[in-house]
Amino acid sequence: MMRVTMGGGERKKILVGLAVAMFLGVAVYLRLWTIDYSFSSDDSEILRRQFDLANREAMDESAEWRLKYDVEVERFTNCAKELNEIKESIENKVEDEKLAMVQKKNYLSPDEQIREKDGEEGYLSKQMQHNTIGVS
Repeated sequence: MMRVTMGGGERKKILVGLAVAMFLGVAVYLRLWTIDYSFSSDDSEILRRQFDLANREAMDESAEWRLKYDVEVERFTNCAKELNEIKESIENKVEDEKLAMVQKKNYLSPDEQIREKDGEEGYLSKQMQHNTIGVS
């Protein structure tokens, strides 16, 4: 089995390369941190104002939608109320007509009830049959 050994020169090159890469990484990180820090300290007030403005706009829009909802609920309530009133008036009218029919039948004599039921011609034909039966 062959064993590959690194010489002292190659190992130093790798360690120096690693140290340079770490130094560059730390330098880039610090540069990004200072950019972010300067941005945060300079523009924090502007960001806060923008957030407050967006928050107010969202609340205004929410209030508009709530108002639209309330108006629609009121319209629906009024329509439902009117519909119930119409239904009740129709039911009352039908009940009144039925009551009138029953009262009319109660007040009519049997001959008048037959006349009402069969019409005038049916009543006359029944009267004629009754008279002919009674005469013979």
